Parts: sequence; structure tokens; C-alpha cells
Amino acid sequence: MKEKLLALLNEDARYTAAELATMLGVGEGEVRDAVAELEKSGVIRGYKTLIDWASVDDVHVTAIIELKIVPQADEGFEQIAERIAGFEHVESVYLMSGGYDLCVIVTGQTFQKVAMFVAKRLATMDGVTSTATHFVLRRYKDMGVAMCDSPDDRGRISL
Repeated sequence: MKEKLLALLNEDARYTAAELATMLGVGEGEVRDAVAELEKSGVIRGYKTLIDWASVDDVHVTAIIELKIVPQADEGFEQIAERIAGFEHVESVYLMSGGYDLCVIVTGQTFQKVAMFVAKRLATMDGVTSTATHFVLRRYKDMGVAMCDSPDDRGRISL
């Protein structure tokens, strides 16, 4: 039941205990207890709303930053990754395989502010050997949700 419950919550965290119980064929109390245990054990880390910021304002920029790192003795990438994760505008930090070591997702108000964050905060950290910044120009799908849902969204250009 645990995997199916998690899949349903991942699909829509707003499902009520009654709705989940019906879908899983169990009682509401069992669902509430299972969710409480998953939260307590740290399997469920939080609940977030997926917002299409482009529909709200034009002052929201997201960048994906590739970092090459020199691993620290006895720490590997952990210490640097934790320091980066502590920055306010850092949304996500991932240890990667392949051509770079860490993937950092950052949000900011402008391209310039994100670029300055990379230049002054990330690139200057001990152990960081290089950065490559990629600005997100448009989201087509985010966390499994389509972000372009009307024909008017396709190819819209406004400067």
C-alpha cells in the first residue's frame, strides 16, 4: 500500500484521506496513520504547490547551473553541496554523474541577479573549479505537470 499511497500523493497532494482510502480500498484511519508515519520517517519531506510564475509576472528567472567540484578529503561532495543548499535562492542541488558534479537550480528576479549570484557566490567557493549557467526560457512540463495547456500558449512571444 505504501508505494501506491506515495504515487497518489505525488500525483495530487490535495487528495483527502477519504479519497485516498477509497482509491486504496482501506479505511481513512489507516491512510492517516500511514501518511503520519511516512512524514515522521522522512519519506514525505513536504508538500509544495507547482506555480506557473510566467503567468503571474515577468520577474522570475530560473537557471540550471553545472558545477565541477574538487571533492574534499573524507567529505566528498557533501560539505560543498550542503553549503550551496543553504543559499536562499537555491531551489535544488543534485550530485550528478557525467560531465559535471553538481547540478544547482536557482531562482531570482533577473538574469543579471542570477548571473551575479553565480559569479560572486558559487564560482568563488573553495573547491569549485568551473560553472556553466543555463537559463530556463520556458517550461513545457514541470514535475509531471504540463505547463502549456492552451493553444494560445504555444509560440507566444512578447518583448
